[in-house]
Amino acid sequence: MSTDSTAPVEAAAVDGARREGPGQAHGHGHSASKSALAVGAIGVVFGDIGTSPLYAFRETFTGAANIAIDRMHVLGVVSLIFWSMLIVVAIQYVTILMRADNKGQGGSLALVALLSRHIGKSRWGWLVVLLGVFATSLFYGDSMITPAISVLSAVEGLTVVDHRLDPLVIPIALVLLVCLFLLQSRGTAKVGALFAPVMIVYFVTIAGLGLNQIWQNPDILWALNPYYAFMFFVTDGVVAFLALGAVVLAVTGSEALYSDMGHFGRGPMRLSWFGFVMPCLLLNYFGQGAMIAGLPPEQAAIAAANPFFLLASEEYRLPLVILATMATFIASQAVISGAFSITHQAMQLGFMPRMSIRHTSETEAGQIYIPVINWALMVAVIILVLTFQNSSNLASAYGIAVTGAVTIDTLLMGVLFVGVWKWKWWYALPVVTFFLIVDGAYFAANLVKVPQGGWFPLVVGLVAFTLLTTWARGRKLMRERMSETALPIEIFAKSAKNSATRVPGTAIFMASQTAGVPSALLHNIKHNKVLHERVVILTVLIDDTPYVDASERCEMVDLGDGFYRAVLHYGFMQETDVPQGLKEMERCGGEFDMMHTSFFLSRQTLLPSDKPGMPIWREKIFAWMLRNAATAMDFFRLPTNRVVELGSQVEI
Repeated sequence: MSTDSTAPVEAAAVDGARREGPGQAHGHGHSASKSALAVGAIGVVFGDIGTSPLYAFRETFTGAANIAIDRMHVLGVVSLIFWSMLIVVAIQYVTILMRADNKGQGGSLALVALLSRHIGKSRWGWLVVLLGVFATSLFYGDSMITPAISVLSAVEGLTVVDHRLDPLVIPIALVLLVCLFLLQSRGTAKVGALFAPVMIVYFVTIAGLGLNQIWQNPDILWALNPYYAFMFFVTDGVVAFLALGAVVLAVTGSEALYSDMGHFGRGPMRLSWFGFVMPCLLLNYFGQGAMIAGLPPEQAAIAAANPFFLLASEEYRLPLVILATMATFIASQAVISGAFSITHQAMQLGFMPRMSIRHTSETEAGQIYIPVINWALMVAVIILVLTFQNSSNLASAYGIAVTGAVTIDTLLMGVLFVGVWKWKWWYALPVVTFFLIVDGAYFAANLVKVPQGGWFPLVVGLVAFTLLTTWARGRKLMRERMSETALPIEIFAKSAKNSATRVPGTAIFMASQTAGVPSALLHNIKHNKVLHERVVILTVLIDDTPYVDASERCEMVDLGDGFYRAVLHYGFMQETDVPQGLKEMERCGGEFDMMHTSFFLSRQTLLPSDKPGMPIWREKIFAWMLRNAATAMDFFRLPTNRVVELGSQVEI
């Protein structure tokens, strides 16, 4: 597969059951449609950030910072959470970055593709691509930790109900997580229909619990004043800086709001956030602060160990645990679906080898299941739970991947301002500097947690980055080597018409390049000495836009003597269904009858090179990835009984 874009792929925590095509999320003129989309977004997008109150406020007091529990510190922490949510989520992502869309699609993937179109040929274009690839790599570490910390923190609520249930927390969490991964192969449409109602009940519940505490101790509202966040830093310095590593847990999932813009639309997403989700979250955080601030010191210290569940009176704590567990289940589902989504996009864009993809719905194209990714995530999540044992330990590992991705988004935002929106540098520099200071502070605070577990997402990110870049580099070298020896198709067509027997039917030779003769065609005529009446050399190109209209899908050149050069264009969010694309293709020597059409594929084997194009260890990794890649037959959805594979050898 070839691509005319090197735009990398970023995190998009998207539930595959909710995927929409281009334009579907935009242009909803009447309020009913906007409201319906806003409700749908609540069920899919906000699970990650919505379940943060389970552990974010708690970790600021019980984590590495070891903050004293008194009125000033409670006001300082709540003020930090409020202003973090306002600056990072509301202003940076929802207000500014949601204006940057690639034909309606949001997310760092769309942003990098947008930037590549404007500055891709400049001397800084390669840096933009690398930043995007690194942000993608960090997402995989995040997608392993999110299900583990979310479900564990919810199930730990059982210890608030009855401390004797503590030995059951890890077994129950593991059973829930294993069930979650086992359900993936069945698709999420039926479960997805329950997402929005459950999350709405969850948000209303946590808002009500918080409001009850605020009513009893309205003094907590002073935290709206940034003075208390500022004084926290003035009086505590290093301790306040360390607290940022826990405060940032309140904004994890913020990048998902931008990534899912294309599925629900800018307007509905903003309506959901400002009109419902953000107020509910803030009421809960302020409520937790009000409860802690209103207790005597010795009781406050005990309550700080799990303030979320203590917001409810004793008889309602078990229902709250069940509701929170359902919410974390939904949040984890969205992250797993997001891992499937970006893996598929990475394959499309040439950063990953082909993997077996199963489509779990006949009507929803976006519903996919990738077994390799699913089982790898499940094993990683189980190891995390067994290794870290509780959500507080996992909080040390959580955050660094998110803050790294957010900082990268800020850098890309600066390129957007100057390269796409054409801002003057003296306008862009202060804005970008402000956000870099904020996001950089969060990232730096999380670096302190590397010895306690922050190393895990960094290691996962480094491994993923190595694999992504190795595959992209190896594929580039292979294409270069193959093009060096490629024979022009026009010359081949003229020489071959009289040197081989023509047989009835159509032969389609899949080619990664739009020039030259594919090796499968050369091998076929060399060994079989026959040519079909109609020979089509077909290339699938992935454009740097999310979707390509059906009217722009096909290109065809008649080379004469029954030879045709055809190209199918797809967006990086679309599935490459070649048989369907051929049905849409006209003027290519008549319709394609699959019963009389054969597909010829090339399978390359790497040979050692005297002058390798990359280090030997990377060559070996690339060779291993190439051997284990799924066949093009599955990826392009070719009919299994109409495919012939021919091998070739390549030196890189």
